[in-house]
Amino acid sequence: MRDHLCRSLRSYSTHARRAIQAQNEAVNALVYTAEPTNRPNGPLKDLAIAVKANICTTGMPTTCSSTMLKDFTSPYNATVVNLLQEAGADIVGKTNCDEFGMGSLNVHSVHGPVVNPFNLPERRSAGGSSGGSAAAVAAGMCDAALATDTGGSTRLPASYCGVVGLKPSYGLISRWGLISYADSLDCVGVIAKDVDTTKRVFDVISAYDSKDPTAATPTFRSSAHSNLTERSIFLDGSLDGLRIGVPQEYFPAELDPSITEPFRAVLSSLQEMGATLVPVSLPMTRYALSAYYVLASAEASSNLGRFDGVQYGTRVDTPVGADKTSTRDVYAHTRSSGFGGEVKKRILLGTYALTADAFDGYFLQAQRVRTSIRQDFDRIFSAPNPLSIPPTQTPTDNGVDVLLHPSAIRTAPALPTSGTSDSRQTDLSAYVQDMLTVPASLAGLPALSVPACKGQDGWPVGVSVVGQWGSDELVLRVGKVLEGLRA
Repeated sequence: MRDHLCRSLRSYSTHARRAIQAQNEAVNALVYTAEPTNRPNGPLKDLAIAVKANICTTGMPTTCSSTMLKDFTSPYNATVVNLLQEAGADIVGKTNCDEFGMGSLNVHSVHGPVVNPFNLPERRSAGGSSGGSAAAVAAGMCDAALATDTGGSTRLPASYCGVVGLKPSYGLISRWGLISYADSLDCVGVIAKDVDTTKRVFDVISAYDSKDPTAATPTFRSSAHSNLTERSIFLDGSLDGLRIGVPQEYFPAELDPSITEPFRAVLSSLQEMGATLVPVSLPMTRYALSAYYVLASAEASSNLGRFDGVQYGTRVDTPVGADKTSTRDVYAHTRSSGFGGEVKKRILLGTYALTADAFDGYFLQAQRVRTSIRQDFDRIFSAPNPLSIPPTQTPTDNGVDVLLHPSAIRTAPALPTSGTSDSRQTDLSAYVQDMLTVPASLAGLPALSVPACKGQDGWPVGVSVVGQWGSDELVLRVGKVLEGLRA
């Protein structure tokens, strides 16, 4: 009987893989489909999960959607992948992304762009850089997908595709086995079909990992849990006592007016359910996007320095006439050919920001802005930040429990065409997509995008819940309420 059941399950899994591959032809969400394997019984036994292309896996390529790593298969699994496998999850494959996680529209990929499956004929962006993960979930290829989030790369695609996307508190999910873009910002995130599935995956992969030097220690985790249990909200099933901050800086001129009306309708619904809406100000938000691109690019220029085609990465033959005995020429040609245009642009920006001439005026100034942004958040939350040493704040009844804001300044934009006349304008319009997501990244805070409404064009509008560091459980609870507004 058991052998017959195993054969039936393998046959079902094989059929499911074929269905996934057929769906993927139009969406281009997956860059590799894994073969079914025997899995242990565990809390995720019933879930099919995909893994982003910049997270290390054995037996599947980890390309980072780059020519530089087109032939790379990792000799080890990332910690998060091991945890998923131990929990019985069915790993269905690797997802497309912007090269090395750098992009907002998932168009900077050696595998080609990802098409948003919400309405394929319109050929809109799935968002970036984790567009493949969001599109795979939205298309029903998997129940959940691992993503990464440096400045919004989990939440923006989730908003565009109409799914749930969680960026955890920095340090709660292991980064060991994630190919770095910007170490102080990178987080492994979760994209799923609903909040409950997101929480199930988060609960499994948020274990402390001693191999990750950036992991939050058990002491900090315990402190955050204590802060959460002191708040007696949701105990009676209502929102009475929940204080929701609405930051005025998250309604910039770039915000599409069609987003504002449905977002305010969500706020009104929450108020009717008993929540208290509190206008708040985060004045340093206006500088967040500029600071983010300086800091992330500076860290990227350092992290990607190892990919030279000799120690790491694909070796590209030097052109005819080049000096093959010159190490400098070999490195330069390999890196020029191996990296795409967007990655090279950010490496150059980051390298400049770290030069003696620019270090004080750009890099250090961006670090100061980052500190001020973190202080802005600490000032308005009711719970103290467990990471502040010494503590800079005590619990207060005047603060807010969470913040709510639109996840993106618009619904999913159309994919750029090869005939775009002004590439600089296209680049700038892509960069500005992150303006509502980067502040939480700079502060290391948990943020969850939930598809709570639709814009005037009928496409999904994500609403983001942001909490104090370590309040991921509270953020997920509020997200569950938002999800119910669509029912």
